Amino acid sequence: MCDLAQPCDALTGEASASVETDRRIRMRAMGDRRLVRGVLATLAGGSFWGLSGTSASFLFAFYKVDTAWLTCVRQVLAGLLFLVVILVRDRRRLIELWTTKRDRRVLYAFTLCGLLLNQFFYLWTVRITNPGTATVLQCLSLVFIMAFACVAAHRRPKRREIAGLALAFGGTFLIATGGSLDSMSIPPEGLVLGLVTALSAASMAIIPVRILPKYGSSIVTGSGMLCSGVVTSAFVQPWRDPPVLDPLGWQALAVLVVVGSFLAYFLYMQGVTDLGSVRASLLGTVEPVSATVTSAIVLGTVFAPTDIAGFVLIIAMVFLTV
Repeated sequence: MCDLAQPCDALTGEASASVETDRRIRMRAMGDRRLVRGVLATLAGGSFWGLSGTSASFLFAFYKVDTAWLTCVRQVLAGLLFLVVILVRDRRRLIELWTTKRDRRVLYAFTLCGLLLNQFFYLWTVRITNPGTATVLQCLSLVFIMAFACVAAHRRPKRREIAGLALAFGGTFLIATGGSLDSMSIPPEGLVLGLVTALSAASMAIIPVRILPKYGSSIVTGSGMLCSGVVTSAFVQPWRDPPVLDPLGWQALAVLVVVGSFLAYFLYMQGVTDLGSVRASLLGTVEPVSATVTSAIVLGTVFAPTDIAGFVLIIAMVFLTV
């Protein structure tokens, strides 16, 4: 009996090892697919965000669109697009989110401190400066994300993180002053608004991390977007005194809503879900490249050498600190 059992035990052990190996291979393949999906989604989302800045700047320059009006309309229309997708695909989890008190509180914080502030102050910074400058200043959000990670992990910043901070502040100095303290290349309020935009962008990446895997990017982002739009509408009342837009103006608004808001936020938050807030913020730095290129093509924006140097330093900071 023992002689017969021993081969059986060996075969059982080999089978178990084979099953475990297969499971690890499947898990690794799933992880690889998730990584690829996250990278592609974040790169696309960042690029689309760059287009939103150019579209907004075009509307500001040629149609005198009010910042609060544009923020409100952008949120409401993009939120409705999200709602259509959610009702068709996953209304059960939408109901679960709004009926779970703890998760609903996270959504409110994400809406107020992330989406609402980020969109309003980003567009305000675009109005005062230009799309490329506003977008690069927003990339300083990684500094806040890094600081949060250090505090949460109870550790000191690493050497490369300190070097990254130096690059970030150096880049901001070049963009804000043109390399000289005697004159500001952008208004001081533009720099302040850009930093507030960066802080809200960091909040947008950090706050919903716990609920994103549970409900998905479309439900979390869409709920926050529509909620923010409804609240803003109560104060802005966008139906009163709307701007006069011709077909080209409506096209710019459509690009801002569909591409620069709905697709951009959906894809970026999918990247946060798959990759985490830090890595997603890293890949999101394709945004200033997109904003700079489209701004130069569409609006004829000219950037000084110090601006380009500042952009390079901040982008280098992002790659260094992650």
